[in-house]
Amino acid sequence: MLHSTIRRHALLTLPQFHRIFFATSTSSPLSGGSTSSRDSHFMVEYLVNSCGFSVEEASKASKRLAHLRSTENPDAVLSFFRSQGIDGANLRKIISIRPSFLCWNVESNLTPKFQFLRDLGFSESDLVAFIMKNPSIMTLNVQRILLPRLNIWENLFGSRELLLKNLRKRCWFVNSKCEKVVRPNLNFLRDECDIPLERASLVLKKHPTFIVQNPNSLRALVDRAEGMGFTRRSRIFLWILDILFRTSREKVDAHSKLMSSFGWSNLEFCTAIEKQPGFLNLSTDILRLKMEFLIKDIGFTPSGIAKRSRLLIFSLKKRTIPRFQVMKILKSEGLWTSNDKQHMFFTMPDPKFLEKYILPYKDKFPKLLEISCAVAE
Repeated sequence: MLHSTIRRHALLTLPQFHRIFFATSTSSPLSGGSTSSRDSHFMVEYLVNSCGFSVEEASKASKRLAHLRSTENPDAVLSFFRSQGIDGANLRKIISIRPSFLCWNVESNLTPKFQFLRDLGFSESDLVAFIMKNPSIMTLNVQRILLPRLNIWENLFGSRELLLKNLRKRCWFVNSKCEKVVRPNLNFLRDECDIPLERASLVLKKHPTFIVQNPNSLRALVDRAEGMGFTRRSRIFLWILDILFRTSREKVDAHSKLMSSFGWSNLEFCTAIEKQPGFLNLSTDILRLKMEFLIKDIGFTPSGIAKRSRLLIFSLKKRTIPRFQVMKILKSEGLWTSNDKQHMFFTMPDPKFLEKYILPYKDKFPKLLEISCAVAE
């Protein structure tokens, strides 16, 4: 049945996606036992003998199981978990986190969820790892919550493969309340920032945490970006929001102050961010070293760096300094004089750089190849 369920709810088109939002209520698992209590040692002894709990751990877990009068249901649950590859320390962990699992009905509560995740594409080992990272996933109703929620994320990531890849690395987003958080944020980006879902998904594939921030926080982030001089009409506005979301206000201010000391105006600082937002990830010490080398050793102007801020993201040790050494050799031999295209010398991809500036002269100037090989190592 679940195979057909997944087929019926296959990857939706973007227009359909906008219409799919769902109830967030969950169904409570059935205990199947009386609410009267038994001897407190009953489940303590059971957990110690059947799972390998310490007496202290078993005593703590058994407080939620005092109503059980038989081991019949716990036996069935433990047997099911073991049949799915969850045993030993993993079994103790999952029962410790949620002792009420031992009260669940295997056929109606556990089997459908494991089958659903298996049909989604998880291997047995991936499935165990996923469950252990996020045991609360088992409390979510398949039809009302899990399936619609994963459908939404599948659309945001763009494919089932990317969804599974993200679930293997990070599964927290399955618990995000799409109706109260994701939907308002997507609507805000679309309706008030003119950012379509297709563009938003490019950012969310890399940083899904962005879209699950509090809607009020997202609005404040947009205000912060506009206060710095960025406009919502910019095609990279969402990327700017993303980098600001992951960079503290204090760090951005420190970077702005540092670059001002090199002569950058606020407009140039914003231009540099628009060209290459990633330089904000650098520490101020590293950023200072790079600016000093680019200006004092190579000869770039601060304004020129602002227009080509990609220069700032390259490693000094592995890219900028070795290429500068190559440049000096070529200049000394009259083989490179293109000062007006100096930035291309440092931003050019490695294969093209090797083909253009190293291989043609490797026999006459072996030092060039030595520099190139040392960097590659």
